[in-house]
Amino acid sequence: MSTAPRPAPLPAPAVPHAVLKSLLGAWALAACSAEESAAVEAHLPGCAPCSDEAARLRDAVALLHPEDSLDLDPGLRSRVLAGALGRRPPRIPVPGWAAPYEAETARLDALLRDIGEAEWRAPVRLRWFDGRHTTGCEATVAGVIGHLTAVDGIVAAALGMPDPLGEAAGVSSPEERTHTLWAAAGGPPREAHAAWRDQGRALVRTVSFAGGGAAELPVPYGPFGLPVRDAFLDRAFECWVHAEDIAEAVDYPYGPPAAGHLNALIDLAARLLPGAIAARRRAGLAPPPRALVTAGSPGRTLHLEIEGRGGGHWYVPLDSPAAAATPEHSVAHVALDAVEFCRLAAGRVAPEDAAAGSLGDQEAVTDVLYATASLSRM
Repeated sequence: MSTAPRPAPLPAPAVPHAVLKSLLGAWALAACSAEESAAVEAHLPGCAPCSDEAARLRDAVALLHPEDSLDLDPGLRSRVLAGALGRRPPRIPVPGWAAPYEAETARLDALLRDIGEAEWRAPVRLRWFDGRHTTGCEATVAGVIGHLTAVDGIVAAALGMPDPLGEAAGVSSPEERTHTLWAAAGGPPREAHAAWRDQGRALVRTVSFAGGGAAELPVPYGPFGLPVRDAFLDRAFECWVHAEDIAEAVDYPYGPPAAGHLNALIDLAARLLPGAIAARRRAGLAPPPRALVTAGSPGRTLHLEIEGRGGGHWYVPLDSPAAAATPEHSVAHVALDAVEFCRLAAGRVAPEDAAAGSLGDQEAVTDVLYATASLSRM
């Protein structure tokens, strides 16, 4: 039985030019139906006026609706981390004096997780003030992490933990320890990251389980020493400073510590200033004291005002570390921004270049600015 052939489908009716032109605005906004879009797009290659109008409308729509970048905000991780650290208390509370170190190591760990393999070899300039002028040495990102591991190891050894230097653990000064570890290093950079991170976590865990009993244990830094509670603040300060060095080298956004932690770091530096002033005098780098003051007696004082987040007021004895510093005996007043003061104490700013406002005895002001810079070291 034969079957009659099916009729061919009728061609789609042609859409008038005027209708297609009226659809251009909706097409540019992606508001046409599929059939309308197909008709417009079939028409444009053969109609120069409509093609020009369509391009103009698409450009206008792009200005009204800029495309959003698919890249994550580079500061997102640090903000989320800061929020998490501030909201969820640990089951075993971390001592307040160890909290800045825990936070700063967590922030640096996040930075290191974000960088690529090539960036571990980025050059980093380590700087400090040697008493007379700013000096330094060249390192890589991996070398900076090795430096932090070596010096954190001094605190670890004081707490009875393994020393990362192993058989060379008898070396005590931060600079000697750093060069010893650099000479022995040779593994992949990620191994240096893991060793530093694991040691830092173990340090926090150890003092958390020890409670207040570990706070006053002595930590020898070669020519000077600190109790564990201050050593943790010192390590937090150096972790932040070197994290900024790394961030600058790899073009990574990085900010200062939380205000409360920043205040604790500034307080440590202010408490170390009387000893730094005395050490500069013994080395012949500062003029002698104006008057002899017995321990506990009031003497000439400098009012140190730190402005901004984490700031406050400190009173520094000028003639003897053991003298009592009182507002009534202030002979000079120095004001610095909190971050500027920390950069000065880290050797990142020369004393003569520090953005400081001052009143009163300028010799006292100079002594304190140079003593602040002298707190820095490798």
